[in-house]
Amino acid sequence: MSPEEFRRLAHQLVDWVADYRAHVANRPVMARTKPGDVRAQLPASPPQHGQSFTDIFRDVDEIIVPGLTHWQHPRFFGYFPSNGELSSVLGDMLGTGLGVLGLSWQSSPALTELEEVVCDWFRQMAGLSDAWSGVIQDTASTSTLVALLCARERASNYSLARAGLHGEQAALIVYTSAHAHSSVEKAALLAGFGRENLRLIPHDADFGMQADALAQAIAEDLAAGRHPCAVVASVGTTTTTAIDPVAAIASVIAPHGIWLHVDAAMAGSAMILPECRWMWNGIEQADSVVVNAHKWLGVAFDCSLYYVRDADHLVRVMSTNPSYLRSTVDDQVKNLRDWGLPLGRRFRALKMWFLIREQGVAGLQQRLRRDMENAQALAKLIDATDGWCVLAPVRLQTVCIRHDPSGLSAEDLDRHTLRWAERVNASGEAYLTPAMLDGRWMVRVSIGSVTTEWKDVAALWDAVKREADVSASETT
Repeated sequence: MSPEEFRRLAHQLVDWVADYRAHVANRPVMARTKPGDVRAQLPASPPQHGQSFTDIFRDVDEIIVPGLTHWQHPRFFGYFPSNGELSSVLGDMLGTGLGVLGLSWQSSPALTELEEVVCDWFRQMAGLSDAWSGVIQDTASTSTLVALLCARERASNYSLARAGLHGEQAALIVYTSAHAHSSVEKAALLAGFGRENLRLIPHDADFGMQADALAQAIAEDLAAGRHPCAVVASVGTTTTTAIDPVAAIASVIAPHGIWLHVDAAMAGSAMILPECRWMWNGIEQADSVVVNAHKWLGVAFDCSLYYVRDADHLVRVMSTNPSYLRSTVDDQVKNLRDWGLPLGRRFRALKMWFLIREQGVAGLQQRLRRDMENAQALAKLIDATDGWCVLAPVRLQTVCIRHDPSGLSAEDLDRHTLRWAERVNASGEAYLTPAMLDGRWMVRVSIGSVTTEWKDVAALWDAVKREADVSASETT
């Protein structure tokens, strides 16, 4: 494809994306396709000869888009916000169009240095001290794995240079809450700790980790000759956005030299609001923290910010230095290949740079405050309605709800909850995700799409009440 052909087609594509965003509210939020529908419309074998973009764009319209659940819809209330602010989309396009790779500083100096700048910008925006150094990873899952690898190597005095965990006499133990993200367990397994060495610490009535229970678990492991290695605390759990007490946890583990990683993947964006920083009080005592800028903040996926207080340790664990990547300036620069798992890296910093410059800190703060106000307003409506309850504190933008008609058994209540949530989703009016909370189903309302206003939240509430009433009549 020539640059001129690209220019013509890219204009068409940009117009298409702009039209999609302008009119996405007119589409049903959830995909209406059945399993296998999309695949059945696509050829089983690749084309032998090139095809026109007229045909490709047509298939996007007729096959791909009908198979999408629309995360940028103003009535998308599922999972978590995964906003692609259009200014960030432009940055993503530029990064892809430039086609450069960050194998080393020399391979694209601006890629490395802009990443240093935007990570430091967010550090300042979130009120973190200058003791922290940041890097962009793909997701919080990768960041947590990196954190546990660093914890493992500190606790074992760099066993990777010897026999690895096979050479350790005492089992290394990781602690987290049962409400932590599933990626914590996965990271512990991939880092070689083993499921038997992962401790799930009890939580309090608000679903945050109990620091005294953590202290007891650590004492028991020490008495049994095991080696406490790392704690993963959550600031904003996935299910309820619960908050583990970072300061209390840090006080418990400090005498033992245990690594503290803080998973603030979604809630970390709220730290740009000074009134929310109490949520991670004690963060300066942590060793690492992750914030997914590609969630609530608005950076186009993927852009996970991983911060450490001991960058030299991270580099020692992750460093690789093949001869073909060395340069005469290596002692003067950061080679970000030594700050994570992959050797190569995309120019992710551009999309965050574009977003922050276009929105400004004040613009980002205004949107987050809007979402939190809408969550509080919805919670008040629910609490004031007979038969409805809010199940967890609403500290951010997620409201956990349940409709509980009298006379239903626990099993019938679960079926009723799943039924009315599915009815809302099937209607196309909104999208919700149920989740388990202490063994019972409930529904999460995650408010935070870029274009979501109170009228969209109010429309969701009307749809929820309507479908729950229909489901209740069928159940009883």
